[in-house]
Amino acid sequence: MLIHKVDTYPLLYRIPRPYGDANGLKRFRSAYLIKITTKSGLTGWGECSGWLPALDTEFEHAVIPFLLGKDARERNAIITALSKQKHDRPAAAVSMALTEIVAHGANLSICELWGGAVRRSLPLYASLQSYSDASDWIAQSLKDMEQAVQQGFINMKIKVGGKSLTDDIRHVRTVQEQYGQRVRIALDANGSYDAATASSWNSLVSQYDNWLWFEEPLPLNAWDQFAHCRLQLNIPVAGGENAMTPSLFHQAIVRQALDIVQPDPLHLGGIDAYRDVLKLARSAAIRVSPHTFDGALARCYALFAHACLPSWSKMDADEAVEPIEWDVMDNPFTALVPLHIHHGTVDIPNGPGIGTAIDEDMLSHYRWDGSRFW
Repeated sequence: MLIHKVDTYPLLYRIPRPYGDANGLKRFRSAYLIKITTKSGLTGWGECSGWLPALDTEFEHAVIPFLLGKDARERNAIITALSKQKHDRPAAAVSMALTEIVAHGANLSICELWGGAVRRSLPLYASLQSYSDASDWIAQSLKDMEQAVQQGFINMKIKVGGKSLTDDIRHVRTVQEQYGQRVRIALDANGSYDAATASSWNSLVSQYDNWLWFEEPLPLNAWDQFAHCRLQLNIPVAGGENAMTPSLFHQAIVRQALDIVQPDPLHLGGIDAYRDVLKLARSAAIRVSPHTFDGALARCYALFAHACLPSWSKMDADEAVEPIEWDVMDNPFTALVPLHIHHGTVDIPNGPGIGTAIDEDMLSHYRWDGSRFW
């Protein structure tokens, strides 16, 4: 299983109607996929995130020369070496690709390679970007929510922290009045608040009982402040999407900072480290709902890992496994990995490797040509 070739696919889509969160409006979406081929012809796909010019340079001058001739079965040593060389983002893609190659070599699905799925479908939540440059951005947000409802989603995530507290509360109250009887809602502040401001949401939160969680009310690593908010807020507190090592999640758990941890397969420098966080959460009796807004292939690996994960609760089947983030905004890359979505759930592919085929026509159509992003 010696690595013979590495192909890279930088992808870019310019958004006609920009949307965003507390970090600002998104005017483009990008993706970066790789395909590793062995001398025997086995292939594996991987994905990472980052600035496309930097990723292209990193792969061309460092990562690909390092990978050529290596044995794909030695993926732990390969990923460790890449991480030591500070190639953490590419390591995420390489880890996925090597995992799929080993699965193909054994004629197994990813789930079978990991010990077998305990469920064949998983619940999703529609991940919305609530802000736009429309003068009536709340009305636009409600239109986006209506589309998700029509698609069958009953779990939604909306954004706060990008407008004044008064405007955000008005938005959330309007959402509750229009959809509160039909959906469950998560709030995501993208680390915008201090503890006092985050806690001030409690007056509104206490009026409703259909909450999923309050995501990233505070900046990453402010675990003591997170723990304070957990005591103040009548809503579960979630976070961790930008944590890059399992040890950071361990710190959050030890400090009782989070009700729900949210690892991202693109940020942890390898799919095995990502799975370590899932196991850590289960061992600590903490729920885990992965952050997968970016990356169709990365989301697929999060689904595989969740399908193999024991239930967090002995409650009824609908509550025994946490929902997975699903990007419902204008983003063609969501369709790069074809999956069967129905009534807010997704079926887990069951064939060898990832069990489905990357849409290579899309890779050609959206390939970044090296020009400006906007």
